[in-house]
Parts: sequence; C-alpha cells; structure tokens
Amino acid sequence: MSTSNESIAPTDIDPPSRVPLRLAMAEHSDQNWLDGGWWPQSRDLAVELADLVHHFPAQHGRIVRALYSPPDWEPAPRRIPVRGGYVKVGSFPRDDSHLIHLTTSDRTVLRVLVVPPGFTEGQGAEALLAAATAGNAHSAADLLHEVTDNPDADPTDRWADGGESWWDEGRVAPSFRTGG
Repeated sequence: MSTSNESIAPTDIDPPSRVPLRLAMAEHSDQNWLDGGWWPQSRDLAVELADLVHHFPAQHGRIVRALYSPPDWEPAPRRIPVRGGYVKVGSFPRDDSHLIHLTTSDRTVLRVLVVPPGFTEGQGAEALLAAATAGNAHSAADLLHEVTDNPDADPTDRWADGGESWWDEGRVAPSFRTGG
C-alpha cells in the first residue's frame, strides 16, 4: 500500500475505459487569470496526472511538477511515475482553490482549473471553455460556482470581458457570458 510519501509503480496510462483527455488551454495565457482547464475522470491524482502528462500539448512544455488543491484529490504520492520519468507532486496547505499549478521543464508555471469529475457534460464543457477563454478573470472557485449556479447554461456560450482594468475599489471581476 502506498502512503503519501512514497511513489507508486507505473500503471497502464491508457486503459480501454478512459475517454480522451478533457483539457482546454488558453492561447495567450499571459492575459488570463487561468491558463486553462482540466476535467479529470476521477479523484485519483496518480492516474489522472500520468494521463495529463502523456497527452499534454507539446507547445506548452513537459510537466515536471504539480501543486494541487487537496480537496480535489484522494491522498497522492510525492512522485508520480509517467512515461519518461517522474513528476514531483506537492499540495497547497489547507487550500480549496480547485487549481493545479503545473510547472514545465522551462520553469513556466501554468494555473489550471480542475473541473470536478462529477460535473455533468454541460457543466464540464462550460467550465473548460470559460477557463480557456482569452481575458478570463474569474478565480477557479468562482468559475465553478458560476457554472453550478446556472446548470442550464449553453456550453457554446462565449466568455468575454471588456478589456478594462477591474482593480478599482468596489469593482467586480469581469468575464461576462455573451451570446454564442
């Protein structure tokens, strides 16, 4: 049995029951609060992270480290074997942000929304779209609350903001839903 301080043995990364990776990355992440969204199929970080690393878009780099929000996952080892090596894993202390920070081999840190595995197809698709839309300004937790508070939202909606500064006192974060 593995403990949170041990690594685990490599597993079959593409078992027949898995669906294709559900990941949406922003084209210009330097303009966004989130760099994208990931909708894992379970709460097993070892299995899901290995799948993510294996299928991660090459233009974003190779994932070498992951910091995760503990409430999103079952206890995880500190190193997860992946094809070609291991990914170092750590957690944010007492955090419920629904984020995973992925550090790539060139030291880029990507802030990626973790969509709960139990979301419906509509909720998951909308959360991925919102997280990858240019100019997104919702925190991951706020974005998930918006999606769950409006379960009938059309996943083909577009999310946008006016490109304005929202740091003034009393202003709220942008990223408004617009008609698709």
